[in-house]
Amino acid sequence: MNEPNGSAIEYRVEAEGVEKAFGDNKVLRGVSFKVARGTATTIIGPSGSGKTTLLRTLNALDRADAGVIRVDDVEIDFSTPTTKPEVRRFQSRSGFVFQSHNLFPHKTVLENVIEGPVIVQKRPKEEVVAEATELLEQVGLSDKRDQYPFQLSGGQQQRVGIARALALKPKLVLFDEPTSALDPELVGEVLSVIKDLAVEGWTLVIVTHEIQFARQVSNQVLFTDQGIILERGTPDEVIGDPKEERTRQFLQRILNPL
Repeated sequence: MNEPNGSAIEYRVEAEGVEKAFGDNKVLRGVSFKVARGTATTIIGPSGSGKTTLLRTLNALDRADAGVIRVDDVEIDFSTPTTKPEVRRFQSRSGFVFQSHNLFPHKTVLENVIEGPVIVQKRPKEEVVAEATELLEQVGLSDKRDQYPFQLSGGQQQRVGIARALALKPKLVLFDEPTSALDPELVGEVLSVIKDLAVEGWTLVIVTHEIQFARQVSNQVLFTDQGIILERGTPDEVIGDPKEERTRQFLQRILNPL
């Protein structure tokens, strides 16, 4: 069910000139980047730098005001009018893992995972349940399938959220600070699942404040500041030997707090 790594570079995501404003606040200022198929890209940067908004534009949860974004085989020029079917087709190419789990409280773990494939994708329930059972085993929750979210820890709820995103068979998986709402002792279990997905060759874009995790899991790191990508490269380049003074200041504060 995973997306295997390919030998030739194939870009799963291509974004060009992406802009987004909320009122007078310009959050994204002509952002451009690419994500290769079967790779993990992490987005780091200070609060308010546009990280989450950039991620949400990749799924049109926040519609860009301008720019072109292609995810897999679907491209949208956000400077022109778009129809609801076009946006739905664009959104169907990716799965989104939220900070706060966003599980249905009145549904069991299994019901949460199968909701999208059965209701939205109209796939046969028996087939979806079999796949969901495999996914719950993959994230270490096969024994929790009949429990409800309130019976789970925060880390377990987040792992259900990951399984729910994967159940849609997305070409791209988006993570919005997946550990920010967790107690420190629960962070590791979620990061471990994401690392496994990276090893398996899923295409991932992850907004995170876990710098050491970004260094371990990433093929590409993007450092954002004031609505632009100020620096990009491998983890060794951006985190290990940043070229920009602003990047160095940010990493110094995160890695060596007072």
